[in-house]
Amino acid sequence: MSERTDTRRIAVVTGGTRGIGQAIARRLAHDGLGVVVWDLDPVVPAGDNQDWKADHIQAVDVADPISVERAMTQTLEVVGGVDILVNNAGINGPVKPLWEYSSEEWGRVIDVNLTGVFNTCRAVVPHLVDRGWGRIVNIASIAGKEGVQNITPYSASKAGVIGLTKALAKEIITTGVTVNAVAPVMAATDLLDQMTEEHIAASKGKIPMQRLLEVSELAALVAWITSEECSFTSGFTFDASGGRATY
Repeated sequence: MSERTDTRRIAVVTGGTRGIGQAIARRLAHDGLGVVVWDLDPVVPAGDNQDWKADHIQAVDVADPISVERAMTQTLEVVGGVDILVNNAGINGPVKPLWEYSSEEWGRVIDVNLTGVFNTCRAVVPHLVDRGWGRIVNIASIAGKEGVQNITPYSASKAGVIGLTKALAKEIITTGVTVNAVAPVMAATDLLDQMTEEHIAASKGKIPMQRLLEVSELAALVAWITSEECSFTSGFTFDASGGRATY
């Protein structure tokens, strides 16, 4: 590991080259943090990086623990330390009834969305605890709270993320490291390409504000949760549902 000379907080954002992850990475960079992006496709689309720049971008498959461990080692060599982990990488999976899913389709959604969070936390948490300060934010979903038909693996994986968040927060509650989640509704991102028009319309119809979430809105919430100010909340799942979740 290189000696750390940068006094900025350093945030790792998984799935940070596109969509929600990129919005979060951009917001944190604009707020003066150093940003490291871990992504299966480590290329920011042309035109999307004109007003921000990651300190380091690493090719990572969060579903592969060896890939995650390698990324953590290389990240520490480049930036010297990590203070914040935002677990955003995820996939929707096919939109169809549970019994039409193959074991492979089910497994891939769980591996990326839930086991991926386990893999990254296992790699990063000891480092944060050793430093005595840290913020972990896991991107869950309203589907993890309510369950959404025809995306059962996705719903199950995000419910698992919420449970993982609560349990891990309790395990390290006195270390100076907080662990929280956010549960957004559908946002206007490339993930919509994996969904049917009927599914998108049904999801939008459940939102009292009658619009999809803007990625900048979720990024602003994550920016606060990862800040110094959010110091006494851990194990909580923050709402980002346009009034859909009232609990």
